[in-house]
Amino acid sequence: MTTQQRVLVTGGSGFIAGHCILKLLDEGYLVRTTMRSLDREAQLRSVLSQAGHEPGDALTVVAADLESDAGWAEAVAGCDHVLHVASPLPHGIPDNEDDVIRPAREGALRVLRAARDAGIKRVVLTSAFGAIGFGYGRTDHRFTEDDWSILDGPGINAYNKSKTFAERAAWDFVATEGGGMELVSINPVAVFGPLLSRSVSGGNDVVRRMLAGELPGFPDFWFPIVDVRDVAAAHVLAMTTPEAAGKRFIIGSGEGLTMKQIGLLLRDRLGAKANKVPTRSIPTFVLRVAARFNPGIAEIAPMLGITKNISTDLATGVLGLKTRSPKEAVLATAESMFDRGVV
Repeated sequence: MTTQQRVLVTGGSGFIAGHCILKLLDEGYLVRTTMRSLDREAQLRSVLSQAGHEPGDALTVVAADLESDAGWAEAVAGCDHVLHVASPLPHGIPDNEDDVIRPAREGALRVLRAARDAGIKRVVLTSAFGAIGFGYGRTDHRFTEDDWSILDGPGINAYNKSKTFAERAAWDFVATEGGGMELVSINPVAVFGPLLSRSVSGGNDVVRRMLAGELPGFPDFWFPIVDVRDVAAAHVLAMTTPEAAGKRFIIGSGEGLTMKQIGLLLRDRLGAKANKVPTRSIPTFVLRVAARFNPGIAEIAPMLGITKNISTDLATGVLGLKTRSPKEAVLATAESMFDRGVV
């Protein structure tokens, strides 16, 4: 496919955004991306080069920050589509959760205003399953796109709140001030998959910590998993599928793995390279006691022993999305970490 359509991808140095850029370049689109500083453009081009792309003029970079109005009008000018992928990702537990929530919500509104003013027909927003299925505790409920996270429920953290507030604000804006602009939200479960650089975030850090020998054992913690390459494909399908307008899409493989299953998979398939991965489980009661003294453990304690029933029917039926297995995503994560010298 060859097209002269230009797509804005916000936050080009991010994990999901990088894969979205690769997917768009693969399909012949022109890509513009935003970064907080143009000093990082060379690094992005190097990352794309290592992934087999020399985009040249097919990629342009503009400076824009979610917390400032500057640069956004320039970013959207001349674009046909917008993928708003950028969002603050806290490192550890923030002292003030509003430091994560505010830029996520206000940043989404900045992008939407600029897109509307530029006459963009459709914006695809990267939200998260964290805006759908958290705060419920133990439940047999099958989560669909009709659900929203309970913001004062168990297991809710600043990141999940930020995604929920930002997505709700986006839908409200499009309904009241969008002027006919279409919105689609992409709500992936825990995103694993091949790194494009040495930067590690999200679910991938679980794999890194296992391979680096940083975990003494496995808590009874379960992940719904999706491969980042499938998340990128979902963004492009959401951008181009007419029937996607006005919809939310849970993006997942329909399966999940416990931390112990992830660890055993790494040991089984990677041999000596995974010799630092633990083999034992940590009893839940031990972690619940430790949670009284350790904020990091306290954050995950409400989710111990809990699995979730998640529907991906809409993504399959409307977008036609096909996904890799969780095991393939985990192994791709690990192999890329060895390739990049992360572990």
